[in-house]
Amino acid sequence: MSLANEFELLEKIEIKHPKKYKVYLLNDDYTSMDFVVDILITIFHKSYEQAEAIMLDIHKKQRGLCGVYTHEIAETKIIQVKKRSQKSGFPLKATMEEE
Repeated sequence: MSLANEFELLEKIEIKHPKKYKVYLLNDDYTSMDFVVDILITIFHKSYEQAEAIMLDIHKKQRGLCGVYTHEIAETKIIQVKKRSQKSGFPLKATMEEE
C-alpha cells in the first residue's frame, strides 16, 4: 500500500469517543445526609467538602450531580449506590442521563 493510500484510508476512519453519562443522586425524605456524604466519598471519590456541597444540592434541588462517566462506569456506580442503600435500609436512588 502506498503512503498516499494510507493517508486516504486514515482520512476515512472516524474516531468516536464513548458517550458520557451524568450520574445523579436523587433526594428523598428518609436517607440521612451523613449517609449521602459517605456514598459520595466512598463510591464517587469526592472530598468531604465536595460531598457536602453535592449533598446540599440534592437537598435543595432534588438531585445532585455526582460525576460524568462512560456508560459502564455510570451503571456500576448506580448499582453500588443501590446495594449500599438497600443494605443500610435507605431508599437512596441514583440515575444517569446522557451528557
